[in-house]
Amino acid sequence: MISVNPYLNFNGNTEEVFNFYKSVFGGEFLSLIRFKDIPDYGKMPEVDKNKLMHIALPLGNGIDLMASDTLESMGQKHIAGNNFSIALHTESKEEADRLFNALSEGGNVELPINDVPWGAYFGMLNDKFGIKWMVSYAAKK
Repeated sequence: MISVNPYLNFNGNTEEVFNFYKSVFGGEFLSLIRFKDIPDYGKMPEVDKNKLMHIALPLGNGIDLMASDTLESMGQKHIAGNNFSIALHTESKEEADRLFNALSEGGNVELPINDVPWGAYFGMLNDKFGIKWMVSYAAKK
């Protein structure tokens, strides 16, 4: 496994939150992707298009703090205390599949693991204990 990172969700203010975290921890954002930047999200309400689909801030020692905005228009509900996931970044598709399938056993798959528009192999699930997981593999370029 390459890395394990905390992934947070916020109610439309992710950019504000991460600008604050950047002022605390320093560094530069590794990525900042808005929903409008992804072609598959073209039919979403205008109010949501400028919100953040993904942002990452390096904290050091290979740990990145990552986040996105929750969108009611996509059926997501922001609940304080349940607004985080554990993100696993694997070294192969096979490892991603193995971990995803094992963690989802008895749980609930939110997004089946598959190739996604931003170029990764990615899936989301809640395990049988209620923990949210994101599993991804991104081929080295």
